[in-house]
Amino acid sequence: MTDMILFGVFPYVAVALMIGVGIYRYFVDRYSWSSQSSQFLESRVLFWGSVPWHYAILIILMAHFLAFLIPSGWAVVVGSPLRLYLLEVTGLALGISTLIAVALLIFRRIGNARVSAVTTVVDWLVLLALLLQVATGVYIAFTLRWGSVWYLHTATPWLWSLFKLDPQVHYLAALPAVVKLHAFNAFLILALFPFSRLVHVVSVPLTYLSRPYQVVVWYRQRRTG
Repeated sequence: MTDMILFGVFPYVAVALMIGVGIYRYFVDRYSWSSQSSQFLESRVLFWGSVPWHYAILIILMAHFLAFLIPSGWAVVVGSPLRLYLLEVTGLALGISTLIAVALLIFRRIGNARVSAVTTVVDWLVLLALLLQVATGVYIAFTLRWGSVWYLHTATPWLWSLFKLDPQVHYLAALPAVVKLHAFNAFLILALFPFSRLVHVVSVPLTYLSRPYQVVVWYRQRRTG
């Protein structure tokens, strides 16, 4: 019963919150639909945390998405022992990079009084959820080897069953607790998504395509004589 609630019901609740609250916030409080950057308050630590985080997490998410979207193609990729080994090592390295990066971002918000002052409760919840997600991911990659393979036979069919509105939670029921935590926390992040700064991820400035040209005049006082 617990598995059904966590992996058969909560994912739909999380997606409903992400879409519903996200749309509401966009139309009611569009000004908040941004990353609300605090770079002007402190940028050095932000650079070393934010840049590695964005690049590494995008690659990791892309790998997860490809394994879900085209499992047969992914099976071909991991079918070679050499490719599988390289993929596992690369994934572990990227995971450690994201773990260090998110730790730096948390340290920045704790250690800088000005940045901490503009950090909301939701910001802390998101950062802790991201830290937990990356930490469990690294732990899984380090202790439960060859996740690129068994992901195809557990998480992928479970996610597809959710997509088909026929949740088959037995695919996760027999997995270790850390894998279950990793899966549940992923949807928890989606639930927190519309309440946080993360909404800037889906902010696309389409209005710039139809906006009239803006004339910019560069003024500089010329030196005379």
